Amino acid sequence: MLYLVPTPIGNLEDITLRALRILKEVDKIWAEDTRVSRKLLSHFQIETPLAAFHTFNEHHITASLVAQLKAGATFALISDAGTPGISDPGFLLVRECVKEGIRVECLPGPTAFVPALAASGLPSDKFHFEGFLPHKKGRQTRLQYLATLPHTFILYESPNRLVKCLEQLAEHCTPERPACVARELTKIHEEIRTDTLAGLIAFYKAKNVKGEIVVMVGGA
Repeated sequence: MLYLVPTPIGNLEDITLRALRILKEVDKIWAEDTRVSRKLLSHFQIETPLAAFHTFNEHHITASLVAQLKAGATFALISDAGTPGISDPGFLLVRECVKEGIRVECLPGPTAFVPALAASGLPSDKFHFEGFLPHKKGRQTRLQYLATLPHTFILYESPNRLVKCLEQLAEHCTPERPACVARELTKIHEEIRTDTLAGLIAFYKAKNVKGEIVVMVGGA
């Protein structure tokens, strides 16, 4: 059996009792970055064996993991933060498990865009989750498409590219389109700012931006 176990995106108190139990009971935990995950496991005194499963090796080791699962192993998959498979490694392994009839169970838990959207004040009855935009090839095409959507769309972005991203969104969506930037969610310096794209550009141009970022833009 494969468990997908969400881990806190900041505040360690957001992990569930069920997640802690499963991380202690499985045969092995596969983590996006073992250095990051070891800190989490140490905090909760979890001594389950830990191994790396990330973007650079998932194509090479997925078949081996599936074989071990078919032989009776029970694994947990975690990412650095949030839910595995949502803009994080996990899809390839889950797809192969489903093909092979291996049970996959995903625990409910932290995902950055859900609290960001709920607190943004933007319409949330329908929304489009885009995740990370391509850095170069295909980026303009995606921006043109997103600008036409009638409902809120959601992006993940890095701090050093935030202003450029907002400027590109303003170019395609108009500067007066309502939008929201959420960063450092669940942490001490959590910030959720809703304004027009023009207002957000002016605000973040004057700041040294840090932390994980969710960008939300209202529909056309």
